[in-house]
Amino acid sequence: MTPPLITVALCTHNHADRLARTLPGLARLTPPVHGWEILIVDNASNDGTSQLLAAIDWRPADVPVRIVREEELGLSNARNRALIESQGEYVVFMDDDETPDPGWLSAYESSIVEHRPDALGGRIDVFFEDGERPRWLQDELLGFLGKLDHGAASWLTDRKTPIFGGNFAFRRDVFARIGNFDVRLGRQGTVNVGGEDTEIYSRLLDAGCAVRWVPEAIIYHRIQTPKLRRSYFLDLHYRQGRMEAARKRGSGSRIPPKYIWPQVARAFGRALRQRLTSGSDTSLRLEMNAAHFAGYVVGWTRDPA
Repeated sequence: MTPPLITVALCTHNHADRLARTLPGLARLTPPVHGWEILIVDNASNDGTSQLLAAIDWRPADVPVRIVREEELGLSNARNRALIESQGEYVVFMDDDETPDPGWLSAYESSIVEHRPDALGGRIDVFFEDGERPRWLQDELLGFLGKLDHGAASWLTDRKTPIFGGNFAFRRDVFARIGNFDVRLGRQGTVNVGGEDTEIYSRLLDAGCAVRWVPEAIIYHRIQTPKLRRSYFLDLHYRQGRMEAARKRGSGSRIPPKYIWPQVARAFGRALRQRLTSGSDTSLRLEMNAAHFAGYVVGWTRDPA
């Protein structure tokens, strides 16, 4: 039997309510010309996800569907399991709170057939459901919710134009060159850790891999508006600061370098000044910078490398 060209891999953990809105979108996809399959990785869910996946009404007709369970918690663990289980030459990843445009997969297929890249990324739009977008959520913050648009189709060669985990794809054999997803990064249950997608993009560039931007491969990240909290953004940056500091320090002294303290003072000063002069609806981005520096100090003094 000829292996499929594409595996659509969806990793999920305890998001049965969101997954129920995601799965029907797979049946609405324009079918690719070449063979494809769907692989669902249930990452240690205990909320009814397995019962939802066991149903057959969401499954596209004539498309092989496989469901595997990964007990080691963590998005990167789940994605690495997907790499093991996938049969496609290319693995296209999406998240469990997204809805693909009907032409999403066929756009990836066209780019794969024409260019044969090592990796690909597509556009992510943000869709607010169940309520209005809060006033404090400025446009500059939407990227932290996954919004991504690099414009026209092109080859990506700059670290400032990453591809995001909610909508990226890889030739499966490229991981023999660059290594798998870093299991220290990526969300782990309710622990708000990111960075696994931009880190692997950096490894792609370092290895000289060909990365293609496919703007027609559009996916919509559904934001549950009532659950949006400022604390999500602050916690994300605090944890990233801890991680970055511990890695930079390595086995060196746990006393933070002197140059960090003026940066900490400036970050907190700017955030406080913005909040006092213009209100909390405009200050979150600067508060996130301050949270990053707070995490940096904690990570440098406490966390293992």
